[in-house]
Parts: sequence; structure tokens; C-alpha cells
Amino acid sequence: MSAGESVRDYLFIPVIAVGLMAAGVWAAEDKAPPPPQKTPVSAGPQPRVAITPRAPKPVAGAEPAFTDRRSNIRVDSTVVLINVTVTTPLGQVVTGMEKEHFRLLEDKVEQKIVSFTSEEAPLSVGLVFDISGSMNNKLSKSRQAAKEFCKSANPDDEFFLVQFSERPELMIPWTRSFEEIINRLAFTRAHGRTALLDGLYLAMNEMKKARNPRKAVLVLSDGGDNSSRYTESEIKNLVREADVQMYAMGIFESMGGRGRSPEEMAGPGMLRELAEQTGGRHFPIENISELPDVAAKIGVELRSQYMIGYNPANFNKDGKFRKVEVKLVQPRGLPPLRAYYRTGYYAPTQ
Repeated sequence: MSAGESVRDYLFIPVIAVGLMAAGVWAAEDKAPPPPQKTPVSAGPQPRVAITPRAPKPVAGAEPAFTDRRSNIRVDSTVVLINVTVTTPLGQVVTGMEKEHFRLLEDKVEQKIVSFTSEEAPLSVGLVFDISGSMNNKLSKSRQAAKEFCKSANPDDEFFLVQFSERPELMIPWTRSFEEIINRLAFTRAHGRTALLDGLYLAMNEMKKARNPRKAVLVLSDGGDNSSRYTESEIKNLVREADVQMYAMGIFESMGGRGRSPEEMAGPGMLRELAEQTGGRHFPIENISELPDVAAKIGVELRSQYMIGYNPANFNKDGKFRKVEVKLVQPRGLPPLRAYYRTGYYAPTQ
């Protein structure tokens, strides 16, 4: 558009405006103004009714509702993001590593790392807290552990609290005030059986509302599930599909302890498998006095991770599971290191 055309356009707009104003004046002279309309009297604001559909109850023998969902490890456009924790043989977290110390493979094919950061990012954390009868003598230390974990929080972190005995319940929805979580735990009382798997199911569904990129579930339980509607295999599938790291503090009696049920015997193995496939960790605890220190350690670990991004060489949007492997290039002067990370993700379907 030329300079002359631009000037003509700007001159033309006022002419139109003047014409419209004149037409309005002429119309007003020819037509009397309409009589004022009465304003209807309102009966007051009408309440809004919000109806939340109830999730269907699982049916024995039927496929669970989450079987067909496919979620990713934060697939942002074509970039897959994976959190990695690096530790020494003694479990000490290693920081200060660089991009060249990592290699990343998807389905055994090496991928090019396009982004790398070790900066602390806000966390969305769900606390899954066991209040079943067997936790009666462990509640005090468990509360203290939760408090120690929350001490490392920053203002942008958010939390929720799920408690469970015979059934799970969302006690505190998403909040940025960890004091609210701690205050609520002060009134817990141990009772009933243990629905650990149902508690995890509720927590994973609540995680869909998380606002921060890094998400984790922290479980405090003495293991053995004896009251859940969902099965272990169903929860394993759900955890595998979710972009959530799981950290578990399993409070167990010693192997020589008497009266351990088959569920309690299987508890450590179940928690370890669930945690490790998400890139988290399981901390078996026999001495409950260790709980606060372990919780504080988990808080530090979650804030000392590396986030690695890559563009998948496989462009197919087939919804299939892609296996991920992170290999470390050993830095000089350090003992053999271990990496914890999610073992894979589901490709998008569109």
C-alpha cells in the first residue's frame, strides 16, 4: 500500500463517521424517541448447579477405565522430556553433571539431546498417607516425615493429601500451603484395613490437575494391601502411563518379625517395582526413627534432577509404548554412578 493510499484511507474514515452522525440527527428529527422500558424486577441471583459426573465403579472381570488412555512423558510438540536422578553407590545425589555425561536411547536407537537443564523447577506433589490400623504406632513419625519433606518446598510448589484405610479420600485438594497439609495430618487416627492401591489410583487421577511440569507422588505406608478394589496389575498399568514419579517410604517390620501377612510380605517388592518404573525410588524402612531423614532426602533429590529433552527419531503417532534408556558417561574422579529415570512412554496417537 502506497503512502498516498494510506492517507486517503485515514481521510475517508472521518467522512464516514460524520455521515453516520448526520444520519442519526435526521432520523431523530423524524421519529420520536421510544417510551422508556420498565426494567423487570429480578427475583435475585439464581444459584448455579454444578454437576460432576460420578466415575463408574470397576466391575470384576472388566477392563479398567484407564486401560485405553495414553499419556506421555511431557511430549511437548516433538520434544520428549525426561527427569533423571544420578546417585553414587551409597545413594548420594550427584549434581553438577553436564550434557555430555548423558546418552539417551529410545527402543535401542540413540537420540540427539536437544535440551538439558539441572535448574530447580516448581513441583506438584501428592502425599498418599496410610492411616490403617497397622499404622497406629507409626503415625507420629510419619507426620514428622511429611513435615520434613515439606520443609524443602518453595513458594511455587503445590500439594494435595490423600489418606486411606479401608478406602481412599482426598482430604486436601491442591494447595500451595504445606502448613494446611501438616495441620490436617495432626488430626489423623489409625483405623481399619489397608487400601493402598486404591489410594494410588485416586492420587494418579488427581495429578491430572497439576500445574507444574515436575510431578511426584510420595507414599508413606507399611505396605500390605488387603482392601483395594483395584488390582496390582491395573495400578502398574496406570503408573506406567502417567507422567508422575513415585517415591515410597515403606515402613516394614524386620524380616524376622512375627505375624506378617502374605500382603505385608509382598509390600516391599510391589512398592519398589512401582517406584522404579516411574523414575522414582523406594526406601524400605525398618526403624521408624529414620523416617524424617529419609523424607528430607527425597525432598532434596526431587530438586536435584536433570531434565533431558530429545526429538524422537520415530515420528509414528501409533500410541505404542517406547522404551527409554539413559546411559551415563562416567565423569573422572567419581565412583560408578547410577541413573534413575522413567523406563518409557506412550507415543501420541495424533
